[in-house]
Amino acid sequence: MIPSPLDAPRQTAFGPVVQVAYHAPDISAAARFCAVTYGAGPFYMMEHIPLRRSLHRGRARPFDHTSAYGQCGDVMVELIHQHGDEPSAVRDMFSRDAVGLHHLAVFVPQLDAALSAAEEEEMAIALDAETVDGVRFVMADARQSEGCMIELYEQSDALARFYAFIRRKSVDWKGDEPLRRLEV
Repeated sequence: MIPSPLDAPRQTAFGPVVQVAYHAPDISAAARFCAVTYGAGPFYMMEHIPLRRSLHRGRARPFDHTSAYGQCGDVMVELIHQHGDEPSAVRDMFSRDAVGLHHLAVFVPQLDAALSAAEEEEMAIALDAETVDGVRFVMADARQSEGCMIELYEQSDALARFYAFIRRKSVDWKGDEPLRRLEV
């Protein structure tokens, strides 16, 4: 059996990647593509995700977006679409109709320590936001080194349950109905 990289404890700035996120102007088409091409899914979509607060590069700005979450092997896949053209961590990289890798997400033991590590690596904080459930997430701009953003968040019981839900739904999935709605 090949050991998982998650089994090898070593010191890293952030930790292993738990999610890969793509900007997708048409989430339904992207979910179908990922399902047919990679066997990823099913995807669970949350529309117009409400946020308690959202700072883009230190300035309060709305971040009206829809995301769909599915599983592909050991990694969650997020398909993200921003409604509107307000400045944001999404618009920093993509116009409304562009498609591409937006961010890699990692769980960190302590968000403040991870933010310090990001600053040491000269990554600007493109987004600092909090969901209405109190989950804080940050996008560190790693485009100079990685070509994408890095999403950082502390693991919580709520996030662990959500990741487990997405993984569990993928286990015996037969490819039907690749996109499903979740109420926010």
